[in-house]
Amino acid sequence: MKFHVRMDVAIPPDLDPQVRAEMVHREKLYSQQLQRDGKWPHIWRIVGEYANYSIFDVDSNDELHHILSGLPLFPYMKIHVTPLAVHPSDVNAG
Repeated sequence: MKFHVRMDVAIPPDLDPQVRAEMVHREKLYSQQLQRDGKWPHIWRIVGEYANYSIFDVDSNDELHHILSGLPLFPYMKIHVTPLAVHPSDVNAG
């Protein structure tokens, strides 16, 4: 199952800088492992924002929820999920 996910991050400006740096580091490690595992095949930065558009390829809604809620920055995110389906006009769809 594929999902388009927009993640907007709003880390509180008064968060301890060391705590912030550690959390961002853990976020990077977590997300890169998911990319290597094929669960997070695409991620794009949204220019001028602390936000991204991503594509997730997971087995279920529950798996996606588990992945997203496991993000270290999850408490500071606004997330919008859109389920995707193959378009009948896609020349690459098999």
